[in-house]
Amino acid sequence: MTSSPRKKIYTKYGDEGSTSLLYGGRVSKNNVHTEAYGITDEAVSAMGLARALSDDPKVKEVLVRLQRELFIVGAELATDPERYEVFNRHFKPVTAEMVAGLEDLIDGLEAEAEMPNLFILPGGSPASAAMDVARTIARTAERRCVALKEQGGLTNPDILHYMNRLGDLLFVLARYQDREMPIERATGDQV
Repeated sequence: MTSSPRKKIYTKYGDEGSTSLLYGGRVSKNNVHTEAYGITDEAVSAMGLARALSDDPKVKEVLVRLQRELFIVGAELATDPERYEVFNRHFKPVTAEMVAGLEDLIDGLEAEAEMPNLFILPGGSPASAAMDVARTIARTAERRCVALKEQGGLTNPDILHYMNRLGDLLFVLARYQDREMPIERATGDQV
């Protein structure tokens, strides 16, 4: 029995600094599309680290959901607006219902854990620290989405709403993770 040759992970197509968008088209690796979906991917990875560090089943469940949803966001961001109809044939885009789902999660977590009304120092636990890193990465991705919108490359305005709520949810989720711990204020006082 012969085995079929394995496909190599490297293609060398990007050696000169360009990459393919989903469903066609090549752009610079420094293009606003690439920046937006690349930083979204960074947030997915940071959430994976947070999930690996957390021992809370509810936190882990929320993080898996967010990671999966961010793949949808990334796919939309990696699609040229001229090929958006092809994207819609293969994926369900980010929707207002997804944004509302994040708001429901935020409301539920806030009902279970007291939220600080002050600046806090991240690092109460390894898991919450990773969530705070994911939050700051998600905020960077949100800014790149705004840049994409300003250049006429953002087809779906719900992506901006989603990314904004995502940052809020990651903040709340990190505080929920550490709900039994004292809050470290940025000023040095503790509650």
